Amino acid sequence: MEEKVLSLKKAFQKDLQGVKHSKDIEQLKVKYLGRKGPVQGLMVDLRNVDPEKRPRVGKIINELKQEITHLCEQAAETFSQAEETKRLEQEKIDITLPGKRAYLGRHHPVRLMLREVIDILIGMGFSVQCGPEIDSDWYNFEGLNYPPDHPARDMQDTFYINEHFLLRSQTSNVQLRTMEGHNPPIRIIAPGTVFRNENISARSHVFFHQVEGLYIDRDVSFADLFATLEEFWSKLFKKSVEIRFRPSFFPFVEPGIEVDLRCTACDGKGCRLCKQSGWLEVCGAGMVHPEVLKNGGIDPHEYSGYAWGLGIERAAMLRYGINDIRMFTENDMRLLEQF
Repeated sequence: MEEKVLSLKKAFQKDLQGVKHSKDIEQLKVKYLGRKGPVQGLMVDLRNVDPEKRPRVGKIINELKQEITHLCEQAAETFSQAEETKRLEQEKIDITLPGKRAYLGRHHPVRLMLREVIDILIGMGFSVQCGPEIDSDWYNFEGLNYPPDHPARDMQDTFYINEHFLLRSQTSNVQLRTMEGHNPPIRIIAPGTVFRNENISARSHVFFHQVEGLYIDRDVSFADLFATLEEFWSKLFKKSVEIRFRPSFFPFVEPGIEVDLRCTACDGKGCRLCKQSGWLEVCGAGMVHPEVLKNGGIDPHEYSGYAWGLGIERAAMLRYGINDIRMFTENDMRLLEQF
């Protein structure tokens, strides 16, 4: 039996010398110490040894088992250190090489335009008010004097969450909330994202950004609205711009107008953006409807006001000469890196 142990020890040492990779260590350990391995076989044969010699032989077998385990662990550690040294050598950095250029992030053109619009209007005396993007039908439609059968309330124009709540289709939902919480004079702007279930094209998208202005006080007139719009658009384009006003209808204002700006992309000659008309609609406006003032808790016999709103993407298209609104959401770096 002792000769078997010695022979098995020599065989293991020979196999250990032939190991070339760390993963082979575990296989070698299983080969000798596994349930069907030779060391386990020696333990089985131990029952056939003379009882007087059995303790000494058993000790020799255990010592062999411990030695094999120790040598396997030692070899595994040696391979691990060698592999780590090789990895570190491969990952070594030449500190004399020039560093990589760090590219700074840029603001999105819509964000740039939104910030500029807000800064201009704050400079004109407006404060900023925000409202929820998910709101009730009351604040988005009914309280703003939309009749129950108005087309904008249909499913094809509005994203409804359920019967009573929806994704706001305009930042006008801030109007009533501001009136409910503040007494006139009120002079606020409401920036934010809005959502409309429209066909995506060069001029329209299912979500975009708006800024709405609201001014309520005693004796507010159309002349105040005209003066505000002319000053704002001139400040935004940093030059005198040609605008025109057209009568229009919006449920929450009476009377209502639409504001057109001579297309800056083609200088009024006609292009894809302005549909060859030379003019581009930039905002809707009008005097706040008396019913809206009542719904907001303000006496329409004592106060009057105007409201107007513009699309930030439309303003950015005019400013930067972009003729397709879809370019703002495509994340094309060729466009974004220009800002």
